Amino acid sequence: MKERHLGRSGLLVSRLGLGTMTWGQDTDPDEAAAQLAAFAEAGGTLVDTADVYADGASEQILGHLLRETVDRDGLVIATKAAIRPNGRYDGSRRHLLRALDASLDRLDLDHVDLWQLHVYDPATPLEETLSALDEAVASGRTRYVGVSNYAGWQVSKAAAWQRAWPGRAPIVSAQLEYSLLRRDIEREVVPAVLDAGAGLLPWSPLGRGVLTGKYRTGIPAGSRAAAPHFAEFVQPYLDEECARIVESVVTAAEGLGRSPLAVALAWVRDREGVAAPIVGARTAAQLTAILDSEDLTLPNEIRGALDDVSDTSSAP
Repeated sequence: MKERHLGRSGLLVSRLGLGTMTWGQDTDPDEAAAQLAAFAEAGGTLVDTADVYADGASEQILGHLLRETVDRDGLVIATKAAIRPNGRYDGSRRHLLRALDASLDRLDLDHVDLWQLHVYDPATPLEETLSALDEAVASGRTRYVGVSNYAGWQVSKAAAWQRAWPGRAPIVSAQLEYSLLRRDIEREVVPAVLDAGAGLLPWSPLGRGVLTGKYRTGIPAGSRAAAPHFAEFVQPYLDEECARIVESVVTAAEGLGRSPLAVALAWVRDREGVAAPIVGARTAAQLTAILDSEDLTLPNEIRGALDDVSDTSSAP
């Protein structure tokens, strides 16, 4: 798998990242082990988790696998903090540094490679929140820092604050939802991320699974949309506008002799500023299908057609 620099930093990451949000919830430890082994064997390096994924079980499973399944030194481990278990946002220095220490305990690591603020907390002064990033880097608990789910002005403000004084940890990543069904970040967030010199890490690059085409004729049993805890997550992308975009992806895939998944993923992977889409899978078989997209580069004509058909998407 090819690698890219994360923004203007020196950190190299594989141009696909492995998401672990379902680990410990819909994905059991054995399936997670198969996924991580397949990902590493394919040359993948970036593995993304968060302290709230499955109430910490995702980090625990990953920590075990780093000891038993793969070489930790060959991976770039990223985690996130700023959401309490009860769902409340908390960007206080106290909470963030305690959360990072708890993540390191679950991962059984002395440091992570990338630590990101999971959300923006409007109740905490941003300078306090960012001071936790500086402390985390200065203490060696992380090598790089970034943000997630920030609006454009929030990215710009955080990046400018970090650049304003020598020694502050620069913002090197911004993790955001981005796909053919979710392009609204191109208006303000993407320009802010590019100006900040950060790298985009799109989550849900397959439109919450809808861009695979699996929902074209209904909701299959066993799919995420059929699961009570995921149904509301998928539902916004099952409207007529999104269906029109999906049909265009399917048409492009048929013309190329590839899967809709591969076409949709290649589109977002090669957008300006993108370092690595974060892909998640419930099974190793699903992950293998995702990894098979690595060699696909969309012809300019198809890329342009997909740009045109999706630029008026009203998906939230």
